[in-house]
Amino acid sequence: MITKEPFEALYTAYNHREFVHPDPLEFLYHYTDPRDQEVAGLVASALAYGNVKQILKSVSGVLEKMGKNPAQFLSAVSEKDLSEIFRKFYHRWHRGRHLVALLVGIKRTIDEFGSLEKVFLKGYRASDETILPALSSFVSLLEKLGGPEILEMLPPPERGSAAKRLHMYMRWMVRKDDVDPGCWKSVSPSKLVIPVDTHIHRICRKLKMTRRKQADLKTALEITEKFRRIAPDDPVKYDFVLTRFGIRDDLDYEGMISAVCGNAQQKG
Repeated sequence: MITKEPFEALYTAYNHREFVHPDPLEFLYHYTDPRDQEVAGLVASALAYGNVKQILKSVSGVLEKMGKNPAQFLSAVSEKDLSEIFRKFYHRWHRGRHLVALLVGIKRTIDEFGSLEKVFLKGYRASDETILPALSSFVSLLEKLGGPEILEMLPPPERGSAAKRLHMYMRWMVRKDDVDPGCWKSVSPSKLVIPVDTHIHRICRKLKMTRRKQADLKTALEITEKFRRIAPDDPVKYDFVLTRFGIRDDLDYEGMISAVCGNAQQKG
């Protein structure tokens, strides 16, 4: 049986900003205004796939063009100018039209509703078990305002994928500690779903938190439920520290697995 103690030990040791790099989350630390953080975060999470060096390069290139205040930039720039500014953009299979659709969706959302958080809250219900219904509503409205190309950058949860990038974005927005900025105040961390990528999937299979071979939505919900048993108010609390062992060569992956599994065996 997996217990809380080893995860808390990992959290205490590694949940610090010195362990963030290389992670697109680091770009959010450049901003203090929540409106800028939520815009930068959605851009950074949408591009968070593939080689980590390329991710950081692509995110940096986009945000540099948006200046010190991304939300203000989008409010002021014309949609025609957006298309021209990012005409030559590419990140793996995504091209300028995909990024521009996302930015136009964000721009129109801010213009109409004031912030991305307000749009998310339109579909959010405290009675929902998870954020999935609100997240689907959020992506649907962005698509309505920005165009169908947005779905290629932010696949909605109802398609059955783990929607890792969206759930990572929500972790950044909702949780607040030394690592996650938590600029959204009205969403409960207890309703978050763990962002499952190849790293967290491999780790959780090793820890016997799932036997599923596909890193899909069902797997994400299963892993989230396992973490909810030991951290009901914050089931995504340990996501950051666990993924450090998947992406940083200076951390002992096998040692971490042995520590968590060894503790579980002792308790059993």
